[in-house]
Amino acid sequence: MAQEVIVFLLAAVPVFEVRASVPLGIAIYKLAPSTVIFLSIIGSILPVLPLLWFLNSATERLRKIARFDKFFDWLFTRTRAKSKLIADFELVGLTLFIAIPFPGTGVWTGTIAAYLLGLPLIPTFICAVIGTTIASGIMAAASLGVIHFFL
Repeated sequence: MAQEVIVFLLAAVPVFEVRASVPLGIAIYKLAPSTVIFLSIIGSILPVLPLLWFLNSATERLRKIARFDKFFDWLFTRTRAKSKLIADFELVGLTLFIAIPFPGTGVWTGTIAAYLLGLPLIPTFICAVIGTTIASGIMAAASLGVIHFFL
C-alpha cells in the first residue's frame, strides 16, 4: 500500500509527475501497469484546479511582496518561453504539451501556461486529464519495454 501512495504522490510533484511515477511503479515497485497508470493520472491532475485557483486568486496579492513578485516573474518568464505550442494551438497545444513526457513539460507547466494565456478553466482541466493520460501511457510503454529489454 505504501508503494501505491508514493506513486500517487510523486505524480503530483512538479518536475517529477508521471515521468517519474510510472517508471517507479512499474520498473522498481513491480506494480500492475494499470494500477500505476491510474494512480499517476489521478495524482498528476490533483493539483490542476487548486493551482488554477491559486493563480487566479492569490497571484495579484502576492506580487505586492517583493520576493513573491521576483518568484512569479521568474516562473512566468520560464513558462512563457516553453509555451509556444500552447500559444499557437491553444487547447490542442495544451493537451500535446502535457502529453509529451519531456523535462519542462507536463501538468504543472501546462497549467501555468494556460493561466498566462487566459485559457478557460474547465477546458484546461480536461486537456490536463487527456494529456496526462497520454503521457502515462507513453511512460508505461517505455517502462515495460525497458523491463523486457533487460530481462
